[in-house]
Amino acid sequence: MKAIVHTKYGPPEVAHLMEVNRPIAKDNEVLVKVYATTVNRTDSGFRSAEYFISRFWSGLLRPKHPILGCEFAGVIEEIGKDVKTFKKGDRVFGYNDKTFGGHGEYLTIAESDAITILPGNLTFDEAAPITEGAHYALNNIRASHIKSGQHALVYGATGAIGSAAVQLLNYFGSKVTAVCNTKNVVLVKSLGADTVVDYQTQDFTKTENKFQFIFDAVGKSSFKQCKPLLTEKGIYISTELGKNAENLFFALTTPVLGGKKVLFPIPTIHKEDVIFLKELVGKGKYKPVIDRHYKLNQIVEAYKYVESGQKTGNVVIKIVD
Repeated sequence: MKAIVHTKYGPPEVAHLMEVNRPIAKDNEVLVKVYATTVNRTDSGFRSAEYFISRFWSGLLRPKHPILGCEFAGVIEEIGKDVKTFKKGDRVFGYNDKTFGGHGEYLTIAESDAITILPGNLTFDEAAPITEGAHYALNNIRASHIKSGQHALVYGATGAIGSAAVQLLNYFGSKVTAVCNTKNVVLVKSLGADTVVDYQTQDFTKTENKFQFIFDAVGKSSFKQCKPLLTEKGIYISTELGKNAENLFFALTTPVLGGKKVLFPIPTIHKEDVIFLKELVGKGKYKPVIDRHYKLNQIVEAYKYVESGQKTGNVVIKIVD
């Protein structure tokens, strides 16, 4: 089969299109023919190993999983003898950050992991980007314990994580203020934001509102900058470590001190989360934003665009037309 392989850490150019052996499903696994996948921050982070700590999961000296691609949508080609909940021909989507594999024509995943049937009549391209940004957003929203009617601010509301966070917070009943660039104000408003702040013409720290939860989905703010905007026991969460890994330090110290806190949740995803997101998509309460489509042999170009910081929503890789 064809797959994108990286045998060392580094820039997008370390990823190459190659012929490799097709994986074989274990007794508790399904073999999925991948029709669409994505390139996202998770893939980029594991490929580059820019944060050395990621190597404790991906391999200290070289990648343990040379075929990346955590998101996928496709058709079940084969099932292991112990599989009960899926059958050949099922149209499925899901998320695999344990062994990855989405950047290849086939992947294997346990039936108990984060995989489920496609919602409604969605195409594979529409289903592939459902999980990555949304599960990060969902983890952080749950960690904040924000309640219906309370105020949340999402900084970086146009990325895969931020655009999902706006929609999920809106679904949970929060009053959402979203920060984005000029060209995406209308888009972010359509995602359910009550107030949109254009950071190119306005200073979001000058808003008069106070927030129970501030979520920086791109890691470009700081706790010091956002602290005055938080309520007395407000929560600040960023998707990045911050300058000199300050967010890890604050996550260890501020909960002990009381008052305004920084949290740094470790993201997880389970089958129940994928099913929940599927239900939201089916109800029209969540729809991943798609920016561009690439083919598998354009993976380097796709990586470069994702890492440019200019993308809106998700970048989809079409493997089968």
